[in-house]
Amino acid sequence: MTTPQSAASETGDPLLLTPGPLTTSATVKQAMLHDYGSRDDYFIDLNARVLDRLVAIVNGEGTHVAVPLQGSGTFVVEAMIGCFVPTTGKLLLCINGAYGKRIAKICDYYKRQYVVQESAEDQPVDPVLIDKTLESDDDITHVAVVHTETTSGILNPVEKISAVVEKHSRSLLIDSMSAFGAMPLDVKEVRFDAVVASSNKCLEGAPGLGFCIAREEALSQTQGNSPSLSLDLYDQWQAMQKNRQWRFTPPTHVLLAFDQALNEFDQEGGVTGRGGRYRDNCVVLVEGMRDMGFRTLLPDELQAPNIVTFHMPENDSFDFDRFYDAMRAQGYVIYPGKLTVADSFRMGCIGRLGQADMRGALAAVRYALDQFGIAGKIT
Repeated sequence: MTTPQSAASETGDPLLLTPGPLTTSATVKQAMLHDYGSRDDYFIDLNARVLDRLVAIVNGEGTHVAVPLQGSGTFVVEAMIGCFVPTTGKLLLCINGAYGKRIAKICDYYKRQYVVQESAEDQPVDPVLIDKTLESDDDITHVAVVHTETTSGILNPVEKISAVVEKHSRSLLIDSMSAFGAMPLDVKEVRFDAVVASSNKCLEGAPGLGFCIAREEALSQTQGNSPSLSLDLYDQWQAMQKNRQWRFTPPTHVLLAFDQALNEFDQEGGVTGRGGRYRDNCVVLVEGMRDMGFRTLLPDELQAPNIVTFHMPENDSFDFDRFYDAMRAQGYVIYPGKLTVADSFRMGCIGRLGQADMRGALAAVRYALDQFGIAGKIT
C-alpha cells in the first residue's frame, strides 16, 4: 500500500482530531501577532464587541449578558457552580460522563450540597427522572447538565430538560463546552440561568478564555456567593459594567484571536453553518470507520457531531499505542478513550477541518491497519 502524504494544517502542524484544543485557521493564529495593553481603547472596544457577539449567538440581547474569565473551560464551569449555587442551595447534578463527575468534584471542594442522577455513559440524561426527582425534593434549587459529554460524544436533550426545570421553577445551569456554537441553543427555547463554554472549542479560537452567558436577573442575585475572588463572575461583571475592563490581567492575545474566530464563525453561517460542517465531517468519519469494521459506542441518533467514540478492536494485531503513533506520523492526532463502560478511543470532527481532512484521516487509518497486517476489516 502506498504511503499516504502526511497531513498538515495551513501552518504546517498536525491536524487535531481531538476534543480541544483544536486546529485553528492561519488567520486566527495571525491575529495574535500583536500586542495591546489591557486599557488600550482598541482592546476595550474589542472585548465589548466579543461579549455582545456571544450573547447574540443565543439570541439573548436585552435579557442576557456575557462574562469572560481567564483560564480553561473548567475554570468557568467552577465559577458558574460557585456563583450560581449559594451555600443554602442544593444542586441536582445530571451525570453521564467524566465532565459531570468533575462538577461533582467542584461541589465537594466548595461544600455545595448536591444529589446525583447518573446515567450510563452511552445513555442520555433522562428528563422524566429529573421531573420525578424535582417533584420529590423541594430543597433542590438548581439543576446542572452537560450539553454534550465529551467522554462519549453523546448529546443530552437540553430543550426537554429545560422545560422540566422551568415547570418546577428551578434554575438550570449548562456546561455547553463542546457544543456551543455548533448545536442550537436559543434562550427562547431553552431557559437557563447560566451556560458556560470556552474560546477553543466549536468557535475555533485559541485556548485560555472561558465565558458565562447568564440571565442578567439571575446573575444580579449571585453577589457574595462565590468562594473565590478570581472566579467571582458577579464581581467580574460589575467591574466591566463600570469601566469595561477586566479586574485582573486579561488574555489579550487570546481575545484578539477570538474576535477573528467569531468573524469566521459569522462568515460560515453561524451555528447553522458551523454545525453543518461538523455534521458532515461526522458522517464521513463514522461511515468510513464502520466500513473498516470499527464499532461506534453510540447510535447515530445520540451522536453529537463533535467527537466520536469507537470501541477498541478485539483483533490481537491491533495495539492502540502503535495505532496512535501511526496516525500521528501521518499528521493526525487522535485521542484515547475516557469511558468506564468500555475500552475505547476517540476521533474528533471539530476545528478547522473539512470532509477532505476526514477522508484523509480514514486513509491514514487504513494505512495503519495495513502496517499491522490487518487486511480488509478490523473485525
